[in-house]
Amino acid sequence: MDNKQYRYVGHNFKIKQAPTFVEDSSNELKAIKKQIKKNVKRIHEAQEKMYAQRKYGVLVVFQAMDAAGKDSMITHIFSGVNPVGFKVANFKQPTSNELRHDYLWRINRELPLRGNIGVFNRSYYEDVLVSRVHPEIILNANLPQIHSLKDVNDDFFANRYQDIREYENYLTRNGYVVMKFFLHVSKEEQRQRFLARIDTPEKNWKFSAADIRERRYWDQYQTAYEKAINATASKENPWYVIPSDDKWYSRLIVSDILTKQIEKLPLSYPTMTPQQKGELAEARQMLINEDKK
Repeated sequence: MDNKQYRYVGHNFKIKQAPTFVEDSSNELKAIKKQIKKNVKRIHEAQEKMYAQRKYGVLVVFQAMDAAGKDSMITHIFSGVNPVGFKVANFKQPTSNELRHDYLWRINRELPLRGNIGVFNRSYYEDVLVSRVHPEIILNANLPQIHSLKDVNDDFFANRYQDIREYENYLTRNGYVVMKFFLHVSKEEQRQRFLARIDTPEKNWKFSAADIRERRYWDQYQTAYEKAINATASKENPWYVIPSDDKWYSRLIVSDILTKQIEKLPLSYPTMTPQQKGELAEARQMLINEDKK
């Protein structure tokens, strides 16, 4: 599967030109589910080696508008991984304690260990997305250089983009593979999914009035995503913009990208030293001898 069309490494992302739906993507549903199952198995196999080796870590970042399918994406794609080496972190509105630290402080606390796969369901990008649409949030952080809303300007966000680029480069140098996915859903598809949450009793719990209020800022969020992706996409840490009106096809694309990127790592089970092999032989003999008592 060729995923180059979804990969962005520079300043060429235009959100209005990025598709939210792939024609005929639902016609091969049985084949799509079969391939996802294969990808899930390959991710599991790679995770086992990565966990044993403990040299590399994988950080998967999901960003999207509400109802784009982040939760179900995580459920399906990572259904085969060993929970011992897997962690999901959600980042919502910062607490008062978090606001007393730098904005990446709470992020560092949730980083996966090397050898593990970590998923950020929303991430540090909220600090250049939600805060760009609602700059008043920045005032609550009590930053020394911010005195009023006019200080939350393009220069302020340019500095944050730089922070993020440098942070991701730092993680890469320390053995992390950072994969960033923007699940790109259309406004009409979001409307239909919100209606389903209201009209289907089993989905009522998913509905939040806050989601409807944020929908009023759709255009502002689209602009914020376009700016953030263009400012932080690089060859080392690209963005993947995934058409997500069809949930199963979006899962296929993401699982395929994840599989290929993880399998690029030089993963292997640790080689046993002569001393360790001797200890294994001794332990084996002790266990065999138990039967002779």
